[in-house]
Amino acid sequence: MSAATVDRYLKPARERMRIKGISTTKPSPLLRNSITIRTCADEAPKEPGVIEADTVAHCGPTLIGEFARTLTMIDVVIGWTENHSIRNNASTWIGEGIEELQARFPFPMVIFDSDCGGDFINHEVADWLQDKDIKQTRSRPYQKNGQAHVESKNNHVVRKHAFCWRYDTPEELELLNRLWELVSLRLNFFTPTRKAVGYTTTAAGRRTRIYDKPATPWQRL
Repeated sequence: MSAATVDRYLKPARERMRIKGISTTKPSPLLRNSITIRTCADEAPKEPGVIEADTVAHCGPTLIGEFARTLTMIDVVIGWTENHSIRNNASTWIGEGIEELQARFPFPMVIFDSDCGGDFINHEVADWLQDKDIKQTRSRPYQKNGQAHVESKNNHVVRKHAFCWRYDTPEELELLNRLWELVSLRLNFFTPTRKAVGYTTTAAGRRTRIYDKPATPWQRL
């Protein structure tokens, strides 16, 4: 029996045993109607300062008990990305995490965009943003591509470096934040990426994206 055949027979069992991340986003009725909805159809921003934010739960296979979350914030114009882990998703920790990451960006935050979950749609976060004169927007509920920039980082950055394990101790929380400091340096100063700048139509009539030359977020400043 070849190795490929063995892999094919074992694939269902491996899928059942594989640890997968669990979504903990819950809709919040608070403040929702007063917050502007931002969609991909809106005019694309040209200057840095438009930040998408999301959290990833480090709960392992179960949501029981308290566990760490990682807050990710990314600028949609140049791709500058920062991460910070917090002990849970209470609004106090979310607010402190936003303030911590906001100070790391080399430019002021102008717009803060999140999903419709109660992690971000609450009075504590809204009041902090208002005090800083930062506009708060949200994505449409139940739209998978509502926050395409930050959602891609949930897998490509957070899950790639922290995996899908459970982290629920102060020691693990400290290690996660030491990890994100190193990841930030690599992503923002040494990892070039391409940015979609438009579309073109091929000779066969297919519509394809046009990308610019690869550059790091630091080079795009």
